[in-house]
Amino acid sequence: MTVPAVGLLGLFVYVPLIWTTVAFKDYDPFLAGLWASPWTGAENFSLLFSDSRFWDAAANTLAITFLQLTLFFPIPIALALLLNSLLSDRVRGAVQSVLYLPHFFSWVLVVTVFQQMLGGAGLLSQFLRERGHEGFDLMTDPAVFKFLVTAQLVWKDAGWGVIVFLAALAAVNPELYEAAAADGAGRLRRMWHVTLPALRPVIALLLVLRVGDSLTVGFEQILLQRDAVGPGASEVFDTYVWWVGIANGDYGVAAAGGLIKGVFSLVLVLLANKVAHLLGEQGVYRR
Repeated sequence: MTVPAVGLLGLFVYVPLIWTTVAFKDYDPFLAGLWASPWTGAENFSLLFSDSRFWDAAANTLAITFLQLTLFFPIPIALALLLNSLLSDRVRGAVQSVLYLPHFFSWVLVVTVFQQMLGGAGLLSQFLRERGHEGFDLMTDPAVFKFLVTAQLVWKDAGWGVIVFLAALAAVNPELYEAAAADGAGRLRRMWHVTLPALRPVIALLLVLRVGDSLTVGFEQILLQRDAVGPGASEVFDTYVWWVGIANGDYGVAAAGGLIKGVFSLVLVLLANKVAHLLGEQGVYRR
């Protein structure tokens, strides 16, 4: 039963790794192809590191990553704890459905919704103008762009992350809550001493996975808004690789950038998993 899954994984994940050699070649897909393109050593990496746009993209990627880890990651946990405290299953199911519905929206629709709400001609700006105040346009403000994309991610995917934590909470033995209540623990102390320890292994695992994927901060989401705020505020690793490789045809430098991103992502996974082990959790693999 696992053969089809392994086959798909090998075909779409491991076979394409052959093309990482493009980072060390003067790659021409139309004349020479992968095998006939001449080797250039580390020349593509030298060109990459001398490009100021690459360092701007790296700085923007790290800034957005930090915001998403500190602002987005805790929100599904808080929402799951809030929903778990609701006594009515019907109300809990209705709220949960509303929360994770945006997960199924495309980024085009999400950006459009935010444009209609926070843009220069959006509902909030029009509401202020009608009452004699000055309007605003957050969608074209480079200073708030990183917070804007984080808010969009929260609205779109926080509800979906709640499902994982609610599943972990459902596995908690109710007798633990009863024993804590019998010992005089209030709601907050039961949450601190029973609920959160039950969630800690799941939190550690998802945090490791999130850190490993942290340098991928939303290619489609940012590409849709790149022209509105300019590349100085919005360029990230993925959009940089796309513009250099696909738009400008410099495949070797783009492949070098993608390879560096992959190596750093691997290092982040290993470091985060080591921290999980130090905290007594399993992480993504055992010690």
